[in-house]
Amino acid sequence: MNEHIVLLGDSIFDNAPYVPQGETVTDYLQAECKTTRLATDGAVASDVLEQIKNIPADATHLFLSVGGNDALSLLSYIQENESTTPLKVLSVMAEAQSRFWDDYERVLDALYEFEIPITVCTIYTNVPGLPKELRAALSYFNDVIVTCADSFWLETIDLRKVCYEDTDFSPVSPIEPSSRGGRRIADAVRAKQISTHFDSLVG
Repeated sequence: MNEHIVLLGDSIFDNAPYVPQGETVTDYLQAECKTTRLATDGAVASDVLEQIKNIPADATHLFLSVGGNDALSLLSYIQENESTTPLKVLSVMAEAQSRFWDDYERVLDALYEFEIPITVCTIYTNVPGLPKELRAALSYFNDVIVTCADSFWLETIDLRKVCYEDTDFSPVSPIEPSSRGGRRIADAVRAKQISTHFDSLVG
């Protein structure tokens, strides 16, 4: 079977504006395997429903990395409201998590219809300069991703373990993967794609 990877989500996969030409996550993957990038810079979870409509008929593996932009509005709120009571902050965080949970489950429901391997990615947290308080807030979203992946019996790439050094993040924008980070992400995608393909052959 000819393998065809499809990348869905946000700028973790669509990092062209932040790296030199030819050094994107997609570029690295296309050198080894047919790859279609539907992910778009700035996308939130609900945007992926539109991306799904363009999944090619010959797709064999789906990879989803989304949630960082959903978290950005929450992180901005926390930064701008330092004097807000802890209870109010927790309430806002809980509401944001609930919205993301609903959107993320809808995306997974739609992807599940394709009946091909799906792998989801966590949100990386070792962004240079990100305060520890805001890094902790990202756990609300990563909890959704990990829990949903477990519920749907999906494979997971933990980007917190893939991108963890300052050089893994773009000097153009520290929340985006650099060329080095993109290479690490592509390697993780490729490794998971090979693993799931092998499992399907022996399963």
